[in-house]
Amino acid sequence: MAGVSVSSMQNFFHNKEGLIAELVGIMFSGQFNTAKQSSKASLTPIYTYAVETAIQIVLTERNENLREIYTEAYTMPDTLEYIHQNTAKELKAIFGDRFPDYEESQFYEIDIGTAALMRGYMAKPCDVHFPLYRKIERFLTASLRIFCVGEEEIEQVLAFIRSLDLNQLADGVLRQLFEQLENYFESDFSEAHRTARSGTWTE
Repeated sequence: MAGVSVSSMQNFFHNKEGLIAELVGIMFSGQFNTAKQSSKASLTPIYTYAVETAIQIVLTERNENLREIYTEAYTMPDTLEYIHQNTAKELKAIFGDRFPDYEESQFYEIDIGTAALMRGYMAKPCDVHFPLYRKIERFLTASLRIFCVGEEEIEQVLAFIRSLDLNQLADGVLRQLFEQLENYFESDFSEAHRTARSGTWTE
């Protein structure tokens, strides 16, 4: 759609793994930045974690291409290692006060499990029997319990997530991605962005 040839993509990224690794880096950075901006300063960092993971699940429901990118990222060894290492840093910043004796390496070990949980939820498409917000709530409830978040606080986090326009937040992450790609190739990715947005989820 942007008029970029396959050979140009291969010259820049070398292979499919290189392309997905670059996309993962851009999108994870965008997710966390968007989540931090969306969480009020008065809220605990747990809300940042909840918003970031919710955005990621919403993105995978946009269309099957995005679902494939994310599920492959959580499957290929190099990109999965990137996810574990960078998520461990964020988890230590978010949950470190609940686990004061934990080093980053221990959050890395926890992320091995929670990343597998995330991949499972991303890989299963939503339908009328398993709508988007139920999927988000199932993932967040399970993952927050792993981090010893109490049931009352989990309900407060879920209520906050329900109050957000997650489609709008997800679109901001996509916009950042396509702006980066436009800079790489000096091409117009607006049509690709429009197509990616066309899968906006409504319940």
